[in-house]
Amino acid sequence: MTKIILLLLYLLTVTVQLVLDGLNQRHRRTAKRQLPEVFARRIDQERLARSEEYALAKDRVGLVETLVGVVLTVAFVFGGLLPWYDGLIGSLSDHFIVSGLLFFGVIVLVQSLVGIPFSLYRNFVLEERFGFNRMSVGLWLTDLLKSLLIGTLLFVVLVSGALWLVHVAPHSWWLWVWGFWAFLSVFLLLISPYLIEPLFFTFKPLDKPELEERVRSLLERAGVTVGKILQVDASKRSGHSNAYFTGIGKVKRVVLFDTLLEQLDDEELLAVLAHELGHWRLGHLRIRLIKGQIVALLSCFVAFYLLNTQWLPGWFGVAELSFAGQVLLLGWLAALLGFFWTPVSSWWSRCQERQADQFAIDMVGSGMPLATGLVTLAKENLSNLFPHPLYAALYYSHPPMIERVEWLQRRSPKGTAVSAGVQSASD
Repeated sequence: MTKIILLLLYLLTVTVQLVLDGLNQRHRRTAKRQLPEVFARRIDQERLARSEEYALAKDRVGLVETLVGVVLTVAFVFGGLLPWYDGLIGSLSDHFIVSGLLFFGVIVLVQSLVGIPFSLYRNFVLEERFGFNRMSVGLWLTDLLKSLLIGTLLFVVLVSGALWLVHVAPHSWWLWVWGFWAFLSVFLLLISPYLIEPLFFTFKPLDKPELEERVRSLLERAGVTVGKILQVDASKRSGHSNAYFTGIGKVKRVVLFDTLLEQLDDEELLAVLAHELGHWRLGHLRIRLIKGQIVALLSCFVAFYLLNTQWLPGWFGVAELSFAGQVLLLGWLAALLGFFWTPVSSWWSRCQERQADQFAIDMVGSGMPLATGLVTLAKENLSNLFPHPLYAALYYSHPPMIERVEWLQRRSPKGTAVSAGVQSASD
């Protein structure tokens, strides 16, 4: 009976997602298309229609990918494949760590293989069609191989380390596993800027001395110390743009996509950076890290309790499963519960984004540079400007673009030009 309830609950969440996707698509087609002035000055109706085509094309690929995932999940978790697979792995090795690595390794490999056609289609059909893809097949393949090698190394370290701790500390492994993963997550934050990111991108000092000076002035006023201000050759792979902070402690650095440097003027760029600085200064990143570790700790304890009770196999109509098989079911349950947590997480993220926007206003003296910068990014990235309110409430980590820009405009000094940003407070 429990198995049927879980299956119905899973299918219900899938149905809700598909309905919301359908509502979002319909809303994009039927929503009032009158754009606010700041958008209308930069985005014409042809560009707006192009963004709708792009969103619809992404939705179609996402729908196929979702349905493939649903079929595989139902067949594996509820269709009898899991106990068969569990038994097959058990017949290959009875060593606790080796069998666990095999169990999860084959699943990860299959997921990667299933994802390859979708990645190829997105890059060389969908993104190519809308002018975003700049990767060659050779570069895509090189990135894939690098990702597989790095992912395999991390997978072996994480899984084998966790399984070893379970084996040697059967009565307290939940605490040791959490500590091990927490240490590795912080360690990766430290080494990623030096060992992992350079494998995919070429970083170099910002080639605009005047802009670099203004960025450093902004950082100083915000009270944030970074080691380097770099630009990255993101245009080798995509026409999409971004800026981010990477690393922690003394290895923090500002990274600007070369595409972003091409698309925004200096005032807009500084406002976008001020927004990202807001996340640092307001403690959002620290809060997210702490929250993630608390959730991980609670998850490890709940997993320890449920695995000791041996209830999981019965819930799914299976007589017996290995430790690895039960962990897989726990992960599936966690993903199912995560769907119901999504609206809360999205709301929380939107609140933090609003706070970071206000921080940017305080730094540059107006909301207009950030507003016009966001409009430009929306234009260049063919962003969806008309999401369904319910869809946005459930999934959007940022306020919808039109709502966000209008909020920024209301916090700009009267008389500020709509078509351009204002000078920063430091000028």
